[in-house]
Amino acid sequence: MGSTSSSRASTPTEELVDEPDDVLFNSIYGVRTIELNRPKKLNSLNGSMARKIIPRLLEWQNSQLANIIIIGGAGPKAFCAGGDVAALAEQNKNHGDSGRDASQAYFSLEYQLDHLIATYPKPYIAYMDGITMGGGVGLSVHAPIRIATERTLFSMPETTIGFFPDVGGSFFLPRLEGYIGTYLALTSERLKGVNAFYAGIATHYIDSSTLTSLTARLAEIQFKDYEDMHTRLQTINATIAEYDTGLPHDEPALLVGDLRKAIDRCFSHDTVEAIITALHTEAARPDRTDGDHILTSYSDTRAWAERTLRTLSERSPLSLKVTLRSMREGRHWTIAEAFRREYHMAGHFMSSHDFASGVSARLISKPPVAPVWDPPRLEDVRREHVDRIFAREGSAQLELLGGRGMVPYREYPFQMGLPREEEVEDVVKAGGMTRGRLRRRFERETGGRSGVRGKVDEVVERCCGVDPEGNLAWLGHED
Repeated sequence: MGSTSSSRASTPTEELVDEPDDVLFNSIYGVRTIELNRPKKLNSLNGSMARKIIPRLLEWQNSQLANIIIIGGAGPKAFCAGGDVAALAEQNKNHGDSGRDASQAYFSLEYQLDHLIATYPKPYIAYMDGITMGGGVGLSVHAPIRIATERTLFSMPETTIGFFPDVGGSFFLPRLEGYIGTYLALTSERLKGVNAFYAGIATHYIDSSTLTSLTARLAEIQFKDYEDMHTRLQTINATIAEYDTGLPHDEPALLVGDLRKAIDRCFSHDTVEAIITALHTEAARPDRTDGDHILTSYSDTRAWAERTLRTLSERSPLSLKVTLRSMREGRHWTIAEAFRREYHMAGHFMSSHDFASGVSARLISKPPVAPVWDPPRLEDVRREHVDRIFAREGSAQLELLGGRGMVPYREYPFQMGLPREEEVEDVVKAGGMTRGRLRRRFERETGGRSGVRGKVDEVVERCCGVDPEGNLAWLGHED
């Protein structure tokens, strides 16, 4: 998609109407902190905040004194509960074309900020402490280091309001393991606490009470001038490990085992109708028996499939079809292309019935009521409805702000979380691995960090058998 140099777009400046203290900045030796400071609004992102953050990030990327950037939210409830979509819907309704133009300008600003974070040339750390939804996801998931706590509540709730998972969701979600991202995108399912870490949303998990101490400790780090980004991130990784008190034993991993298999079986399909058919099949899946005894019970996945069918029936049919297409196409986009495509999609949704109805019913109406979708049923959503959302002809292009020296990538350049399933697969397929050897290898490579053994064991139990020599054999997702 071409260069993402920051020269492509002008740096935004604050406006007279902007709130003075909705973002707070601080310097602690080599650390620069960004605190989203709208706790009464759950730190929801607006244009005023973005206009403050972008110039600081651009300033810090050129400063030899700024080593590490940390973003967090004020108060105990939320990192950032999203963008202020209620305000967008109101201005679309009350001001017609000029209101929609203002909404489009907000998306331009928000996506410029998110893309700058995604391509930032210095270590950027997101404290996902509390509610992390919508716009808050854009401020965090593209960071190389994303820290969840016991208070984290992650969700991309856009299909509930007649929108689609934006803020780079078309890039991040399809790159989660298997079809977890598609599942989260279509259903708006929430992940709490350590499960954001298990699912790959976060790269680390620590207790929220240690974040202040961690910030102070990170401020003590002094990088050598010749150290590259990967080396610096490894140093930060080792520092975070000092605050690792283990993972909670009362919160088991959710998207694993039989449920993960069911998610992949159902959400691997390329049409929403086929996904729903697969869920009906899953809901009727019989237990595996030998005649008199149940060998494998599927009662939990049957109940999950029934709940998921009810969930999807409540979502905007248009949003579901647009979202699924963005998951499939976004898997092949560059990070720059993802934001540019989402910019056009968001603009088209600003004039859609479903966004107005969804926001009004879910967020403005007290108490919330059920939205009225148009088209009302999946079968009424025609190909041209979806094509219209994806159309780019005749509309302005999004000018991006990119980190200095970064190029548009198709895969995140740094993987700092738990070992990925494909890494385990490669090692197993190379041969000669028992479960014990496999565990030891990944624990050694990751410095023995919490969660590695559990992740390796889960992949082995779900995807591996044992060959005649007693070594692991990769079976894939057979059931």
